[in-house]
Amino acid sequence: MAWCRIRPPCSASAGRLIEAAGGTRLGIYAEYLDRQMSFPDLTAERKKQLGRIAEIRGRDVLVYASDLRKGTSSIAIGYEDLLPITDQLSNLTGSAVDVILETPGGLAEVAEDIVRLLHDKYDHVAFLVPGAAKSAGTIMATAGDDILLEPGSSLGPIDAQLSWQGRTAYSADAFLKGLEEIKDEVNRTGSLNRAYIPILQNISPGEIQHAKNGLSFAKDLVTRWLAQYKFRPWTQHSSTGKAVTEEDREARAREIAEQLCDHGRWLSHGRSIKLADLVGMRLKITDYSTEPDLFDAIRRYHTLLQMTFDSAIYKVFETPSSQIYRFASQGVQPAPQPISIGRKAIAEVECGRCHAHHKLQLNLERGVMLEEGCLRYPKGDSLPCPECGQELNLAELRRQVEMQTKREVVLDD
Repeated sequence: MAWCRIRPPCSASAGRLIEAAGGTRLGIYAEYLDRQMSFPDLTAERKKQLGRIAEIRGRDVLVYASDLRKGTSSIAIGYEDLLPITDQLSNLTGSAVDVILETPGGLAEVAEDIVRLLHDKYDHVAFLVPGAAKSAGTIMATAGDDILLEPGSSLGPIDAQLSWQGRTAYSADAFLKGLEEIKDEVNRTGSLNRAYIPILQNISPGEIQHAKNGLSFAKDLVTRWLAQYKFRPWTQHSSTGKAVTEEDREARAREIAEQLCDHGRWLSHGRSIKLADLVGMRLKITDYSTEPDLFDAIRRYHTLLQMTFDSAIYKVFETPSSQIYRFASQGVQPAPQPISIGRKAIAEVECGRCHAHHKLQLNLERGVMLEEGCLRYPKGDSLPCPECGQELNLAELRRQVEMQTKREVVLDD
């Protein structure tokens, strides 16, 4: 893996500027590019910055991050993430944790499971978003006792995304409001526009209820979590001096949830909701950019994380002392199964042509028996897909296994 920098150097917006040889001022990204770091060097520097964050904050640090640039369904929050998150949490022993979160969203049900894992283990949970945590990622962030952002960070609308007649990722809120507009037009004119008939014929009552349930689920999670965690320290009204009741906390939380779910306000599910927007909703956010050392450590870590994603890695679960990667090889689509490590590594790959899934066994010692249902890793790093014959280039898979295990893959004769 290699990176290069094209002069002129990056601007100050890339991060804290440093003075380089010859007087050229570089941003953090340009600094790391100029160092021409190997992947082990990159990993060591990433761990160093995580350690800095943990030391400055005096808390455990857990990273759950996806490469938002890769744009496949595999980068979303899914059930397959629960095992690696549980595994990484087992390496941590403190009473408080900062979760560095970078995600396009995914299943709200899984977000709920992850939040339960965190709050069952820790007395205090904070979510730290250096880049973007959209949709179900925003739902997760609202479960924090604290939410840490910088002005460049973003959350996103949390309207449920549904699928209908082959279409995916459309807003439940927009769907329901569209039906209400048709209903209002009928009430106003006394007739149904014939153009709506084919559309309405294909909508069942179950689909309408599904949309309502999805929207309610997201709102209810945000309302409950904000009231239970974020607003827990809110004990006195600043304007009147009166004590804050549970009903007050729930009412404020419901108001914020309604705003986050308002598709009519945000218009696009991918819209960025910035720190200033959240403060405008009367949601207290910690701006970590006001703390120079912490800001530098987080900005450096996030830059190194993006450089890590320049490889075939598309998900990272890590702590300052351990990590699990998910990755895709050239010509191979990301598959949801994590690598299991022992005397051998088992990796599931998906053919980019026919989408068939295959389990590959990569031996890390000689003489390991082939596990039932697995294909032996091929010599030459190339495997014809047993289903369609497409040649799968597995060199990157092998490199990533060796990088993660720090052991060489053994090819038995």
